[in-house]
Amino acid sequence: MNNKNSVACEERENRWILLLAICVTCLTACPAVFAQAQAATDATEQERIRALTSAMERVESQMQESQRELAEIKQQLAALRGSSAASIPQVSETPNAARELAEAVANLRETQAVDESQIATFGQMKVESASKYPLKVSGMILMTGVVNTRGTDSSQTPAVAYGGSGSTSISVKQTVLGLDGEGPRLFGARTHGDVRVDFSADASETANISTYSLGLVRLRTAHAELDWDHAQAYFALDRSILSPDSPASLTAVAQPALAWSGNLWAWNPQVGGSFDLLRTQQGTLRIQSALIDTADAPWSNLALSGIYSPSSSAESSRWPGVETRLSYSSTQQEDGARIGVSGFFAPHHVQALGFGFDSWAGAADFRLPMTRFMQLSGNAYYGSALGGLGGGAYKDYVWKSEGNEMYYRALDDGGGWLQWKQKIADRLEFNEAFGIDNVPGHQLLPYAVSTPISFSNLARNRTATANVIYSPSAYLVFSLEYRHIMSSYVTAPTQSTDVIGLGAGYRF
Repeated sequence: MNNKNSVACEERENRWILLLAICVTCLTACPAVFAQAQAATDATEQERIRALTSAMERVESQMQESQRELAEIKQQLAALRGSSAASIPQVSETPNAARELAEAVANLRETQAVDESQIATFGQMKVESASKYPLKVSGMILMTGVVNTRGTDSSQTPAVAYGGSGSTSISVKQTVLGLDGEGPRLFGARTHGDVRVDFSADASETANISTYSLGLVRLRTAHAELDWDHAQAYFALDRSILSPDSPASLTAVAQPALAWSGNLWAWNPQVGGSFDLLRTQQGTLRIQSALIDTADAPWSNLALSGIYSPSSSAESSRWPGVETRLSYSSTQQEDGARIGVSGFFAPHHVQALGFGFDSWAGAADFRLPMTRFMQLSGNAYYGSALGGLGGGAYKDYVWKSEGNEMYYRALDDGGGWLQWKQKIADRLEFNEAFGIDNVPGHQLLPYAVSTPISFSNLARNRTATANVIYSPSAYLVFSLEYRHIMSSYVTAPTQSTDVIGLGAGYRF
């Protein structure tokens, strides 16, 4: 009986010795991690230091308790050995115990390596701003390859079909860089600012081959915001609040997907705010309003390129444009159901031609989750002179002169887009979309120019697109996209082209 008790005590002693060895290994690993964490100043790193310190204290407490119990076991074992030393066999460490100890040490070393890597990441030098508040650099290095079966307005960002021979291009000019900053509380509000640039400015204006290859830096969007719990005030360079969403695409970044085919995407300076009229657990009713400085439509600038004008037609009117939107969104999830209606008005005055006109529009937008994996979204609008917002077939108005007489007309415009999204998994989605922008042909025809296929004669632009976007990791993203563009002119047959695009991006 004494022999059995002695063996049992010996086994218990071995197990406690094993536990003590593991604890000692923990204590050997923890100081290295703690020493690295202590060197950093980031707030998140300080939390990790406190967590590691707490873990050390728990390990030390457990070790002291283990040492106390081990001392008691040794006393009992010594008493047994004193009474029957000759009959107690020597118990050696079993192979299983040695293997368990080796596995435990390996696991601890792996955990230590992961912690050291995370602490090193937290300890990296951050971008420092003059205000000393955090500033984050982000963006995506994006390479796109585009094949156009027929002629288009742009080989790399096609939006309009011209007819003629096609093209093939590879570019990194749609790469996007961004800065995001968080500031102090002001008037009880959180402050935030961000800016985005790309390299897709019109390089055709220069004959320098290297500049053409690299692209020119272009300001895309910018925001500065004051955020309260139920209200927001901001100034921004961004798309109009008439069109809060855009179809998904990786190959159409410089100009968002369905640009000039029903997507009012153009970025304009704005200052405004929003207020939550009603907020419940089910959803939020919100009103938004802003003043907007609407840019001139691209073809308007082209038509008047030989006439110097120091200000846009909206600025020449001396009155800003106004826009407002009323929306209801579900708060059940981030991409939950949402519906909104909006309106826009902006006066214009063309100094070079001596006439004025008004831009106006009414619009509606929606986003409807159909199932867990599918979503339907879209936008529709109707108005007049919407070229400055990204519609109107590139123009706000048409004009011509006959002798001493000047004739002009602001163009009506209607259109929109619809997208069906299938998000199979967090990293894989399919998107199909269609968009149309339409100017009445009977308004254009009396002002048609002699060149049949041109922006001035473009009446209707339609685009159908489908893509797959796959992200194998948080940093990498790939896409394959197909587009079919159909452009109708009042003095020429409809032109069409197929566009096949490949995109590969690295996000940081």
